[in-house]
Amino acid sequence: MELVLKSQSTLQPFTKWTGGKRQLLPVIKSLMPESYNNYFEPFVGGGALFFELAPKTAYINDFNSELINCYRQIKDNPRKLIDLLMKHQENNSKDYYLDLRSVDRDDRISMMSDVERAARILYMLRVDFNGLYRVNSKNQFNVPYGRYKNPKIVNEPLIFAISDYLNTNNIQILNGDFEKAVEMVRTGDFVYFDPPYIPLSETSAFTSYTHEGFSYEDQVRLRDTFRRLDGRGAHVMLSNSSSPIVEELYKDFYVHKVEATRTNGAKSSSRGKISEIIVTNYEK
Repeated sequence: MELVLKSQSTLQPFTKWTGGKRQLLPVIKSLMPESYNNYFEPFVGGGALFFELAPKTAYINDFNSELINCYRQIKDNPRKLIDLLMKHQENNSKDYYLDLRSVDRDDRISMMSDVERAARILYMLRVDFNGLYRVNSKNQFNVPYGRYKNPKIVNEPLIFAISDYLNTNNIQILNGDFEKAVEMVRTGDFVYFDPPYIPLSETSAFTSYTHEGFSYEDQVRLRDTFRRLDGRGAHVMLSNSSSPIVEELYKDFYVHKVEATRTNGAKSSSRGKISEIIVTNYEK
């Protein structure tokens, strides 16, 4: 028990991630069930809530294989990962960054080990523009170099603390579709969905919209999954944008409106205060 309590005070996301929930944690926690069995987070991203709660048994998942590889390398190869990040820190410059970024264009990436790939992504997210993860249609990373005077590229104590937590608790790290990630959910478990958001700028007819490959049809499939888990007796929570489409999709459940501050949008217009929705299948 002591290990988990210790972890709760030291754990935090190891990388910036678009849509991260750190500043919404007090609201999310206040809307959580009083108690639950296993923890499921099918769109884990940077893991703000996951690391805050530090559950003893959890199933975390993301469709982004580069991100999930980072979780796995922190668990399995923390020392090697830190050594590689230190090398990136020593060499950090715009030219160095652009050369490392281009390994997915000239196929050098196919010769990199899993831990080298993890170090590459974690380094780039520390020094690129606004900490963005963005790839083009060919799955090539395309974020420009940022303007940081002294970026913190290596956080050795945090990487070791996360590695220790992942290895001393029952944490399943999955990489795939959200539906597959919740197959094991049973009565009394807690599921937190934080999917790519429905864009506020779109009209109700945005059937062709795909953000990170997540379409309107996927949003409907997610709502149907939410409904199935409700029928299974699980506690289910979901975050999304404060959009009429979201309200319509989840009209049969409890919808809570919250204010959030976005800090790492690509444009200044996508940063600042915005309204979000948190849906629960239980009254709070």
